[in-house]
Amino acid sequence: MRLGRAMVLMIGWGLAMPAAAEPSADRRIQLREMVAQDCGSCHGMTRKGGLGSPLLPELLSQVSAEGLIETILEGRPGTPMPPWKSMLSRDDAAWIAAYLMGDVK
Repeated sequence: MRLGRAMVLMIGWGLAMPAAAEPSADRRIQLREMVAQDCGSCHGMTRKGGLGSPLLPELLSQVSAEGLIETILEGRPGTPMPPWKSMLSRDDAAWIAAYLMGDVK
């Protein structure tokens, strides 16, 4: 049993998400505006939902940051959620995910 738990921990540590590079101050302003305008147009200007689901920290705490990053970059096929990978880097998407989850201001 102990060996099994140790292996799970070692594998989990190996799969840890690398830290994202912090966008510049100017880029953070652009990303906040994008969240307000582009995300807000579907998810509601107060992010309480609309065409898209709510984007509130208390609800997003139920999903992984990596899952949210993938949704931002790849969209959700079969739904109105578009992929943003042509406009955002992975670091941008990671910052937006942290921002939406309430981890950064």
